[in-house]
Amino acid sequence: MSRIDFAINRISAPRLSFHDYLAMCQRLGVSTIEIRNDLNGVEISDGTSPAAIRDAAQAANIRIRSINALYPFDVFDADLQARAVKLAAYARDCGAEALVMCPLNSWEDKRSASERYRDLVNALQQLRPILDDHGISGLVEPLGFEECSLRRKSDAVKAIFDAAGEHHYQLVHDTFHHHLSGEDIFYPELTGLVHISGVESTALADNQMRDGHRVLVGDADRLGNLRQLAILLQRGYDGVVSFEPFAAEIMEASDSEALLRSSMDYIRHSLS
Repeated sequence: MSRIDFAINRISAPRLSFHDYLAMCQRLGVSTIEIRNDLNGVEISDGTSPAAIRDAAQAANIRIRSINALYPFDVFDADLQARAVKLAAYARDCGAEALVMCPLNSWEDKRSASERYRDLVNALQQLRPILDDHGISGLVEPLGFEECSLRRKSDAVKAIFDAAGEHHYQLVHDTFHHHLSGEDIFYPELTGLVHISGVESTALADNQMRDGHRVLVGDADRLGNLRQLAILLQRGYDGVVSFEPFAAEIMEASDSEALLRSSMDYIRHSLS
């Protein structure tokens, strides 16, 4: 099995300054990060310039795999187009390689399945030239929640090919959303990014699991992270495996580095 190339999503340690976050990654031996546009008081939403991000990452010899996220990418209108152009420009200027693209997640979505699929293909077609113009790619992340308009990777793959987007888009395999989707299909050759997090609470049914339950991966994990990673790696996935925990106790922890190191060691040892 190939060596695991870990990355650290900014949500893993949002209380650190960007400089301290990069320094932590260096100490952990991690050379790839993801930044976000949905964290209040943190770059990007705090007004940090893309040049400042680019210069700091380059000085630390750290690659920016993606910005999380363009939402809801599959409902393409004038507002979405404008936000896509703005975020793509920021990605280009800060040195990020891709935009993570998340679909509409709402019980208020009354479209039929066929309407959702039509809109999905249209959005992929409309976003493609925006991504191309800025020299970046799109990472499509199905969300396994029951109310989501795009739950399954198989639907995403079909839409990408129907939109003639196979050279522009890849999948995000998120272990949490893979578990919730009920579809146990893997696409290692079409996957451009893996997100990992664990859920440990034994009181939750699958349909009760939400982002706030997502912690780092340890031996009490219920999502089958080790199995999912083993399958992806054995079948040739060679991209980064990025920590994306949303639980408050991780985001607000004062010992982020120790928590991340422990999870990295656990995964490496378990898969060795």
